[in-house]
Amino acid sequence: MSLPLDDLTGHYHAILEGLGENPSREGLMDTPARAAKAMQFLTRGYQQDLQSLVNNAVFESAMDEMVVVQDIELYSMCEHHMLPFIGKCHIAYLPQGKVLGLSKFARIVDMYARRLQIQENLTRQIAEAVESVTGAKGVGVVIEAQHMCMMMRGVEKQNSRMKTSMMLGQFRKSQATRSEFLTLISSNRG
Repeated sequence: MSLPLDDLTGHYHAILEGLGENPSREGLMDTPARAAKAMQFLTRGYQQDLQSLVNNAVFESAMDEMVVVQDIELYSMCEHHMLPFIGKCHIAYLPQGKVLGLSKFARIVDMYARRLQIQENLTRQIAEAVESVTGAKGVGVVIEAQHMCMMMRGVEKQNSRMKTSMMLGQFRKSQATRSEFLTLISSNRG
């Protein structure tokens, strides 16, 4: 359960004071409330669950070849510094009598991305969720993202990008399946 908006607003007010700012000055008067609303939005994944999100959008299908959904934008926040990481997620699966409605892939990515975590865990959560709802023979997920905690602070490396992958079922067992997926998601790059 998340904090009520008033409580969260009060915490942001205290943070501004702790930074040496005056939360009553013109430019900051509404900032604690805006920041609280933004944080609630950015972490709304805690208020969602997989079954409600999928909402029975799993359909019978004879399709048994690889299905790839590529370049799903994602916005998340690392649990270490609470700074954003921004990137793209690529998902593939091998249906086994069932396919998932296309928009549900983006919704699954958003649900898990809108929680505090690390990219490695996000990659695993998405793969396991797709496997769980589809019963697929295999699932592959690749995420590539840029992390503000590495770009804005610390080592300040502007062009660094992190890539993570999770391969389940046939994607883990079969080098050919894994290679097909990785080739498909890299073939339209410019």
